Amino acid sequence: MGSAAEFLRGAWPELRDVRFEVGSMPPASDDDGIPRWSIHQDEKRIVLYRLPIERLAHLHREDDLHRRIAIEGTVFRAAAEYLDRDPWDLGPDRYRDY
Repeated sequence: MGSAAEFLRGAWPELRDVRFEVGSMPPASDDDGIPRWSIHQDEKRIVLYRLPIERLAHLHREDDLHRRIAIEGTVFRAAAEYLDRDPWDLGPDRYRDY
């Protein structure tokens, strides 16, 4: 999570002062199920929930690489929601070869 958050902070000035935090579980589920993150614009804070990210990832392969991709993807999606952008807009050069 840390490397993805640092990449985003360096690439997007709007995220430089945003804190990325890890919580174990969200306080409650919502209409879409169990949230993987919460956005707190007024506090400049994004909270990523470890247990839902780990247990609900539905990885097609259980290894370190796929777990890392799932976690980084969640960080990008949360940051994109914070910025009101598409996640693919946040690091287009990072995925150029795919």
